[in-house]
Amino acid sequence: MNSAKGFRWLAVYAVAYMIFLYAPVVLLPLFAFNDATIIAFPLKGFTSNWFTVLWETEALHGAVENSLFVGISTAVLSTILGACAARAIARYRFPAKQSLVGFIMLPLVLPEIIVAVALLVMLMQLGLPLSLWTVIGGHVLICVPFSVAILNSAFQGLDQSLEEASFDLGETRWGTFRRVIFPLVLPGVISSLLITFTISLDEFIIAFFLTGTDVTLPVYIWSQLRFPAKLPSIMALGTLLLALSVTLLVVAEWFRRRQAKRQGIDPGSTPQGYI
Repeated sequence: MNSAKGFRWLAVYAVAYMIFLYAPVVLLPLFAFNDATIIAFPLKGFTSNWFTVLWETEALHGAVENSLFVGISTAVLSTILGACAARAIARYRFPAKQSLVGFIMLPLVLPEIIVAVALLVMLMQLGLPLSLWTVIGGHVLICVPFSVAILNSAFQGLDQSLEEASFDLGETRWGTFRRVIFPLVLPGVISSLLITFTISLDEFIIAFFLTGTDVTLPVYIWSQLRFPAKLPSIMALGTLLLALSVTLLVVAEWFRRRQAKRQGIDPGSTPQGYI
């Protein structure tokens, strides 16, 4: 009796939580297609004009190009560094291993505002100008832990006998990695690239503090919120970003689950070493 009552309350809480969490996401496309400059109910009519406005805004095009450059650079650098770290964590034993792993994963639990301010102070002290490259550096810092978490499970599932067989056949370490290891962890690499790109594309706080004259897309959106007439087009832009982010995350999760299935790991499990 008590168990059934508790389950009902849990179900009510779960539904209320999902509504609270995703109601703004549902409202975003509604107002993006609303034929009015005022964001309010009732809706006046259907229009796609706000999406047309996006194609006519030159400043937006520059921000998109900057975000793509930052996102792709961040994804590639984060995945390379994450692959090196994950390979070392999964394959080798070395002094202070757990401490070093905890240090690498630390940005996951640090508030981004603290990381952004610390990076800004450090750059100012070093006399380095703010640019897209400083944004890339900040994004790599927060994206590497995600890459390590994804790729660690991929490297943990590798059969070491395959490497040993490659060495026995006279293959070098680089050749073994290129011909044996990399094809096996490729789904995890693709998943890492997609997730880190998505994180970088959507990240605002670090970009806001470290950007120079070339702003990224989230910073551009923030600057446009001061103008009420721009809100509908920002809603349209947000709808496109939401669709892109969800698509990338779904594809990344598909690659991750494919990798786990190939290696006989439960797709719903947490990557080893981070619990």
